[in-house]
Formats: sequence, C-alpha cells, structure tokens
Amino acid sequence: MAVKVYWTQFAKNELKKIFDYYKLKASPSIAQNLVKAILMKGNSLDFQTEIGQKEELLLERKEEFRYLVFKNYKIIYWFNKDKNRVEITDVFDSRQNPVKLQRRN
Repeated sequence: MAVKVYWTQFAKNELKKIFDYYKLKASPSIAQNLVKAILMKGNSLDFQTEIGQKEELLLERKEEFRYLVFKNYKIIYWFNKDKNRVEITDVFDSRQNPVKLQRRN
C-alpha cells in the first residue's frame, strides 16, 4: 500500500538552494534536472518506507531517521506512523561536515 511522501519546508528550502547553486554554476537545465531527479528518488519512498539505511548521526532522536543517497546528496527521512506518511526532512550535501546534519533535523 502506498503512503504519502511529505517534503518538509526545510527540505524544500534545501532543494531551492541546490537549484540556485547549479543554476549559476552550470545552467538552469542542469539545475532543474538535478532537483527533479532528487525529487523522484525521494518520492520512490511511497512503497518502500524502510529502504534507506539508518542515519548513524541521528540515532539519539526519537524518530528513526533513514537516508537514501543520490549523487552527493543524502535524502534524510523518517516514517511517521501516526500520519501514515514518509517525511523527508533534509537534502544534505554529503561533502559538508557531517556534524551539520545534527543541527538540521
């Protein structure tokens, strides 16, 4: 049974930052294709809520955060059983200092 995939405002803001960066550094079409591909990867969680690995840096949280990898990005999410939806909370560039991930979620 499919569940809803919900992108938090924080995750949407991160996608916008990714788009803006690649729009300037590469081209608008490259930026658009990258963001579309990240969205597609995240939206694939509608049938496979536990496909991603557990995020080791967020184990102390009450939510069981997992992640999918797409290129250099970690799509951070958890399954909200009460609302029966996957909540994508962050799109994290894994080239950054991993400590930054703990502040975000």
